[in-house]
Amino acid sequence: MSETKATRLTRETIDGGAEVVTLTLANPPLNLFDQSMLDALIEDFAELSANPPRAVLLRAEGKLVSGGVDVHVFDGLNIEQGAELWRTLFAQIIHPLEALPCPVVFAAHGLTLTAAFEMALACDIILAAPKAKFGLVETVVGLTPSMGGPQRLAERAGSGRAREFVMTGDLYDAATMADWGVVNAIHDDVDAAARALTQRLAQGPTRAHAATKEIIGAWRSGGVAHADSVTPEVSGALFDTDDLRGAVRSFLEVGPGKATYTGR
Repeated sequence: MSETKATRLTRETIDGGAEVVTLTLANPPLNLFDQSMLDALIEDFAELSANPPRAVLLRAEGKLVSGGVDVHVFDGLNIEQGAELWRTLFAQIIHPLEALPCPVVFAAHGLTLTAAFEMALACDIILAAPKAKFGLVETVVGLTPSMGGPQRLAERAGSGRAREFVMTGDLYDAATMADWGVVNAIHDDVDAAARALTQRLAQGPTRAHAATKEIIGAWRSGGVAHADSVTPEVSGALFDTDDLRGAVRSFLEVGPGKATYTGR
């Protein structure tokens, strides 16, 4: 009997023709990031990179988003093996996730620990339920978060808060994360809100959304001056898209807010 995959990737075409992908962590009961989960995510992001939709929703099923990483993954690793593990996870999960040329929304309905939170921080928008809690608790095994959590948390919340968050290993609630600017919004029915937002973004000008991500990525790597230097080419290329040409005509003929987009 084949082993059940630890994730579920579904594609759907919504009204208007936009394709949306939902990637669900489905590794009960704790959605632990064991080797099967990591292998499944590597496979999923390879597929998404090869055939990106117009928006992606990351979510989880069960009581938790994730109880964290299965510590067996770390057992017995030497220095080089440990370094290679993180190189692989950056190259095959975190960086492909960030590089997707479409909006990516993360829905946190409950406890979201370690690798799952690090993935959330690599998404564009994080939504949370009121009861959600977040933690980077790697200090319990003498480790620091190494899938990009500290630096991405520092980008959103500031370096002082990121150090506190990681060094204490405490759990922080959704309200605190929203106050810090890490969580974008809190919803009682976060799954429904995340699906609605993902579908809304999927119906937008996908190439323009990708350009936004590229410009912000340039700022992240090199500051405002670097982002300014790439913006003319990145934004200029949008003038060769059907979406921009059609939206400009729509604006001039019938006013703002009436354009529809194909992602081309």
